[in-house]
Amino acid sequence: MNEIQVREATTADAELIATLSRQTFYDAFAGDNTEADMDKFMNETFTREKLMKEVGATGNTFLLAYDGDEAVGYARVRETTNPLLVEGGEALEIARIYAEQKSIGKGVGKALMERCIELARQKNVPVIWLGVWEKNAKAIAFYTKWGFEKFSEHVFMLGNDPQTDWLMKKML
Repeated sequence: MNEIQVREATTADAELIATLSRQTFYDAFAGDNTEADMDKFMNETFTREKLMKEVGATGNTFLLAYDGDEAVGYARVRETTNPLLVEGGEALEIARIYAEQKSIGKGVGKALMERCIELARQKNVPVIWLGVWEKNAKAIAFYTKWGFEKFSEHVFMLGNDPQTDWLMKKML
């Protein structure tokens, strides 16, 4: 097994990011949601065009994880002001962090999380935070292991289905 390598994506990677985004999101959530809600979300909110525009947009940093020459995961980190209930001014949000199904358990999430935290420290922000679906126990366990704690909740619309996301933070 190769060691997972992570690099910062460039605008030249926009198409790859869009492909990885759509595939990993679908793989992660299609089994727990209706086909109609998944189709609506994928075709209205999570389009290739919208995803490609995020790459290189101000305040966004995308990271790509590689196993050898193959891209197997990615993260989107964005500069934000602290959400409600998080102390301090600036913050970094892990807006997305996903690995291909075949690569889960091979260190992709670990490598991406290390780089996300490293970015937050480089930017000297006091907190890094994320949202995670309340029914995604594996992801919640992963984030908890990294020192993230739940501080709030918000609604995430997946198609026509209002779902509850936990907001979790890690103080740096």
